[in-house]
Amino acid sequence: MPVVSKPELSKRRHEILESARKCFADFGYEGATVRRLEQATGKSRGAIFHHFGDKENLFLALAREDAARMAEVVTEEGLVEVMRDLLDHPEKHDWLATRLEITRMIRTDEVFKARWQEHQAVLDEAIHSRLTRNAEQGRMRTDVPVDVLHVYLETVMDGLLSRLASGRSAAGLDQMLDLVEDSVRRSS
Repeated sequence: MPVVSKPELSKRRHEILESARKCFADFGYEGATVRRLEQATGKSRGAIFHHFGDKENLFLALAREDAARMAEVVTEEGLVEVMRDLLDHPEKHDWLATRLEITRMIRTDEVFKARWQEHQAVLDEAIHSRLTRNAEQGRMRTDVPVDVLHVYLETVMDGLLSRLASGRSAAGLDQMLDLVEDSVRRSS
């Protein structure tokens, strides 16, 4: 058996992730069967599982990647900018339509819930750090604790994702995000 270089393994892993992202977007978590993942990636079950172990690990690797990418935006520009990107570039985030399935799995599967929360921790930390920094710099309202603002923004994001995942209209959501941003930055 030939030895595969680390760069080649990394390239294959990336190819599997990108193809799997599309498969999950098209069919949802449950519908993205191993057979469909094989077809989407052009890789065998063995190749996919060599890199990720199983379907859940593959899915969570995508979640970790997206959380890290979102955390970078949050650090520089805030969570509202992540939400604006969801509206402006839905094609980059279409796999997040699986969020409705994720919510069910979080509610019914304690092991999955723990693993999901672990992968989302980088995003939570970035949100909390950004809010704390803005509060310390006097750029945020001070009558509401940072933890409450964090929950508020996460709840808006969850609602936005659910709305988009269910295929409902995005009309007016830009203005809604302006309202959300103003509500966090200004005292009532």
